[in-house]
Amino acid sequence: MPERSIEIAFKARLAQHLERIYGNSALLERLLQQVSRYRAQTTPDKHPHWDERDLILISYGDSILEDDVAPLESLARFLQVQLRDSISAVHLLPFYPYSSDDGFSVIDYRAVDPKLGDWQDIRHIGTSFELMADLVLNHASRQSLWFVDFINDTPPANGYFIEVDPDTDLRQVIRPRTTPLVVDVYTPSGIKHVWATFSEDQIDLNFANPDLLLEMIDILFAYIDAGARFVRLDAVAFLWKEIGTPCIHLPETHEVVKLLRTLVDELTPGVVLITETNVPHQENISYFGAGDEAQMVYQFALPPLVLHGLNRGNASYLTRWARSLPELPSGCTYLNFTASHDGVGVRAIEGLIPAHELNDLLDSVHQYGGFVSKRGSASGEELPYELNISLFDALCGTRTGKDIWQVERFLCSQTIMLALQGIPAVYIHSLTATPNDLDQVEATQRTRSINRHKWHKGQLELLLQDPSTPQARVFGALRRLMQIRRRQPVFHPDAGQEVLVLSDSLFALLRTSPCGGQSLLAIHNLSAHPQHTAPGNKLPDAFQHRAFDLISQKPFDVTEQEIQPYQCLWLVAQN
Repeated sequence: MPERSIEIAFKARLAQHLERIYGNSALLERLLQQVSRYRAQTTPDKHPHWDERDLILISYGDSILEDDVAPLESLARFLQVQLRDSISAVHLLPFYPYSSDDGFSVIDYRAVDPKLGDWQDIRHIGTSFELMADLVLNHASRQSLWFVDFINDTPPANGYFIEVDPDTDLRQVIRPRTTPLVVDVYTPSGIKHVWATFSEDQIDLNFANPDLLLEMIDILFAYIDAGARFVRLDAVAFLWKEIGTPCIHLPETHEVVKLLRTLVDELTPGVVLITETNVPHQENISYFGAGDEAQMVYQFALPPLVLHGLNRGNASYLTRWARSLPELPSGCTYLNFTASHDGVGVRAIEGLIPAHELNDLLDSVHQYGGFVSKRGSASGEELPYELNISLFDALCGTRTGKDIWQVERFLCSQTIMLALQGIPAVYIHSLTATPNDLDQVEATQRTRSINRHKWHKGQLELLLQDPSTPQARVFGALRRLMQIRRRQPVFHPDAGQEVLVLSDSLFALLRTSPCGGQSLLAIHNLSAHPQHTAPGNKLPDAFQHRAFDLISQKPFDVTEQEIQPYQCLWLVAQN
């Protein structure tokens, strides 16, 4: 298509997005001025979106600390020495000045928190690894300059927040918290009442104001200009508000994501948008759209299903869910994870496991030192929303109690994630087998702090050098698994995936490389008992007899040998 025709089509798409969001395209000329500015300062990266080498580490900027060294510099040193050949990208959780929620209550979107370092430190990490950054769309800190301007009625930010009459019936609104939805703010002109989905310090932004949308687009491209290849759209599901609706997943929200995708595809086609929506599974994957919204969505059902399966020694629910996954739209894939800076959300498994089994899992979380966060329902009932616990400690036993298999069970959880179709994201506290940090919970009075430990670099390195510690055992095994994975074309995100039904205790996948040159059978024993595979007619023909296990680096006969407790196999056919 001639270049002029491409440009006309691009402008037409932008106009269509604006028409669907605001009912008119009056904003188009201002948006096109931004586009011209981006083009003048951006060199498009047209490399493929992903391949089998993509593997993301999730970390706060201060997860690794040293005396008298900026935390971002300390993290960079640790990553360079320990993980240079094991990961491709680093998700730096919000590194902006903030007032609460460890970064997700943003004071200044365009600055680096000086307690962590500066933009030079961010770019330094980006010289060795690709970067993933958070665009916190739904809300800003009440200490932000935007909110100060709102309080003082100073444009344009006086229109950036949502005022609502506290007597308004908001019972239809879907809530991720039990805190008040409307909070009071004292201003020179009197008390105002503003929308606050997540906390009284996180005030929701008003995307019905076009000025705010343009400002967020400008911030998005500032992050891309600073080196972000992946951009996480935080809590995007709640972006648009309309009284009388649930205020989640509204058509305008999806259209804003489509608009951002159109801009990124045109101006920075190597950049990947990722939506973060901790909601039931079908709602979550709706953010793929028709392949025209996010290129990646968080696989939110995976963490609770893996934890549930290992807690009960039963893979059947995980298998049933994985077999139900629809074919991905072209150019889209999943972000697979089992743990993160947040807890293990349970909304994504609503209706997927029986209520009494979920209650058993909640009991185990409490037994192993964790907490269960609640959300409010339309009826006023408090329902489980999130499990706050270190994943390593959550797997120190099963529903029957603690046992000797913690490390093996935990490694099984990570191996499942690494084998699934998509791009894996490993939380730094999974990699380091970090236990519950109850001291941090007490210090912050927030249950999420249980899984946000700050390692002193010297202490962690001593633990990693001692082969008897859980940290050394997990770190060494996981790093080796990640290195193996990154060498196998069969783990390309676009590679085929077939979920097999072998037995209730075994979770099995057949992965086939996009070019058809390689197949790999991944089998995971979720139980504390040795298992045989199902009769041979359930196995792919290539694996009926001897195969070679990439993990143990030994031959394995699937039809004769037992799979040991929590053992995982990555089998390639051996002729």
